[in-house]
Amino acid sequence: MCAKQDDADAPPRHGSGTEGDADGSDPFEVDEEVQHALDRLTLLINAAEALSSTLEVDQGLRRLCRTLVPGLADWCAVDLLDDHGRLRRIVVEHRDADVTSPGLDEGLLPPAEGSAASVARALLGVGPVLLTDFPPPKDEDDPLYLREKQLFERLEADTAVVAPLRARRQVFGVLTLARTRREVRLTEDTLSLVEDLAHRVALAVDNARLHAEAQHTAERLQRSLLPELPTDGPLEVAARYQPASTTARVGGDWYDAFVLPDGAMTLIIGDIAGHDLRAAVMMSQTRNMLRGIACDRKEPPGKILARLDAAHHILYPHQTLTCVYALIERMSADEPWLLHYAVAGHPAPLLVTHDGETRFLTGGRSVMLGVEPEVHRPAETDTLPPDSTVLLYTDGLVERREEDLGRGLARLRQHAAALAREPLTTFCDEILEGMAGGGSDDVALIAVRTAPPHAGPTMATA
Repeated sequence: MCAKQDDADAPPRHGSGTEGDADGSDPFEVDEEVQHALDRLTLLINAAEALSSTLEVDQGLRRLCRTLVPGLADWCAVDLLDDHGRLRRIVVEHRDADVTSPGLDEGLLPPAEGSAASVARALLGVGPVLLTDFPPPKDEDDPLYLREKQLFERLEADTAVVAPLRARRQVFGVLTLARTRREVRLTEDTLSLVEDLAHRVALAVDNARLHAEAQHTAERLQRSLLPELPTDGPLEVAARYQPASTTARVGGDWYDAFVLPDGAMTLIIGDIAGHDLRAAVMMSQTRNMLRGIACDRKEPPGKILARLDAAHHILYPHQTLTCVYALIERMSADEPWLLHYAVAGHPAPLLVTHDGETRFLTGGRSVMLGVEPEVHRPAETDTLPPDSTVLLYTDGLVERREEDLGRGLARLRQHAAALAREPLTTFCDEILEGMAGGGSDDVALIAVRTAPPHAGPTMATA
């Protein structure tokens, strides 16, 4: 009795004997068509994640192919048309890593015009097409067909699907998927999946190219707003600008240098808050305003920054910026060079002697512009040794989120000391390369190098 009672209370067991469904099937077993749809959806999701993980086209396509192999194909290739209309094989991925490697089957392909190759037909919008045999070319003078057949033979393709990468009424390239095993051949049922996949790839390629084009245009705009540097005189000047790698490639960093009528060299570095087109436009307007004030007033650096602050407060209220304004001059060839400077909330200039000694010029400091227009703006004067270098830079050169600012400043001194006797252009290139690689902020820097003793003209006297 107890045993029967236990059996009565026990939950029913599905899928065995007559206690399951009438046909003996497991009601919890997923229908084959449903499973097929789930597998397809999973593949598309994984492909979308691979494509969206980066805006670098080549890297994204390589990640895509690695998600398709070996689940959908034994090997996968993607060809893209470049800006000149040439077909270039970007990536080939095989389930056996020893069969191919990056660069082995990749690179520029023969012209597609007039070719009977399947990739040439796909570029015309034909497809996706299922290939079950790979006959020799009818025309031996068809290098693209020969190249395609060589790839199919070397990678032992049994079946393949070739699909155009088409989006927004434009074909960007070709996607090729191949199987090498007869037991898992590609069939007509695969075509709709590959067509959907190819469309997603084409959209990703188009978006990445539009993003790169916008970045390039923005960077050209930014560089067009930066001035030409003076090339005559005893003072050598060089400057560099590097846009942030993670923004729209425009921002508020700027540099400037020009010679006043009395022969003094003006040296300026500044940084307006923001990393967008508005900041870039405001930067250009502020730079020109500072130029006008400097040329008109011919006053000490502290007073020049005070006038800029007053004007900036009227025109751009609540907008802050940092700036260094400096004048370099000497009264005669026998006199040392003098640096008069004022610093408004900006990183301190760095002095590098010919012997590699370095020190930050910490005088003449006041709060950033746009905070308190009535604040006193002090200035400082330092003597510059012959053949020394003064470096002005924006905070993107030394600031890192993961480290203390002091470490960045110490690293700058080390780099500058090692480059003290290098040509000024090399000095700037190496400083930028060693300090600002892959930074999240744009960087501007300007450096001036004094001449040896008894070189160059004297200051004009009244």
